[in-house]
Amino acid sequence: MRFTNNETTLVAMAEASIPLITPAELAQRLDQGERLQLLDVRAPDKVARGRVTFGAALDFRNTPNSKLFALPSLELSGLDPGTPVAVICGHGNSSKQTTAFLRERGYQAYSVAGGMAAWETVYVARALTPQPSVERVVQLDRVGKGSLSYVLVSDGDAVVVDPGRHVSRYAQLVEQELRAKPVAVIDTHMHADYLSGGQALAKGWGVPYFVHSDDAVSPYDGTPGRLNYRPLTDGDTVVFGRATLRVAHTPGHTLGSVTLICDEGLAFTGDFIFVKSIGRPDLGGKAEAWATLLWQSLERARRELPGDLVVLPAHYSAEAERRPDRVVGARFDVVTATNTPVTIQDERAFLKWVSDNQSPAPEAYRTIKLANLGLVEVSETDAEVLESGPNQCAVGTSM
Repeated sequence: MRFTNNETTLVAMAEASIPLITPAELAQRLDQGERLQLLDVRAPDKVARGRVTFGAALDFRNTPNSKLFALPSLELSGLDPGTPVAVICGHGNSSKQTTAFLRERGYQAYSVAGGMAAWETVYVARALTPQPSVERVVQLDRVGKGSLSYVLVSDGDAVVVDPGRHVSRYAQLVEQELRAKPVAVIDTHMHADYLSGGQALAKGWGVPYFVHSDDAVSPYDGTPGRLNYRPLTDGDTVVFGRATLRVAHTPGHTLGSVTLICDEGLAFTGDFIFVKSIGRPDLGGKAEAWATLLWQSLERARRELPGDLVVLPAHYSAEAERRPDRVVGARFDVVTATNTPVTIQDERAFLKWVSDNQSPAPEAYRTIKLANLGLVEVSETDAEVLESGPNQCAVGTSM
């Protein structure tokens, strides 16, 4: 006997209160290692473009509603009746129907409010070890994108590095949680996978926005960006409180990519070096030339950076890049020993590795980069579509 979609029952339950779980609570529980079943009821092609991958104990399943409702027995779904089930869809609508269906059959199911669109707005904050001149260092993990940004506080002055477009999250953290005074916003490069909140934050706070001048123009045709910024160059310093961020120009992922070094203990590498890969050099349409620049930047890093410097990138691709404390980062000597492209010591072998592992660039990335330059306007609806799915800024990542 097959289960049928009892429309009267489901509509009645939908009109009542469907048990919900917020994306932030889901992230918190997964981050703490709680075993949860996550049932994604979207079509497989949409799941392939981006899904929840967060948490070492995540039990993920993809079964569209049409297939789930047609099963002769829910035992065939593989769902464990004794473990909570978070049901997710695109925007939190069809997941309510699924939640009602599962609840009616004894499952402890919850609909993820807002669906994947809301999941990609969740930021998990993690405190890092303070430095001699910086008493607070916070890594903001945008779990749906695998994107990382940072807030540093020294003597009450705060600097934000690589913020996403959800500026209220940064305002809340800086002003309310850290009770600090924002003094600067920095982008380590002109991002292609997400819309930066850098200019909006700087304008709202009335503080300077910093980016390297080589990234203040379109890499496609040289059109100057419509930006209000202060240029960074190699060897510059950004001073706040008792702290100083030293700027190292590390081109390759972009022409203006920089690494920010704090107290010779932390390196905010942007999309230059990740824990397990490097930034792809093809997003400006000049893959061969920029790959050579990337090699030169790596050679410089290997010469100049101390082994105990902690690499803190702007992205990650997998749970394996986390430390036991869930922070994404690693000592530079560990990176040079375990990060495959960074271990390559021969330029020709490196360039071949990059070429062999390069994947097609997402079409949306050109639009995002131009929007970050102020050269095209993007609505909030467009932003959601453009940013959907995980980042693909590392060599070796693909759809």
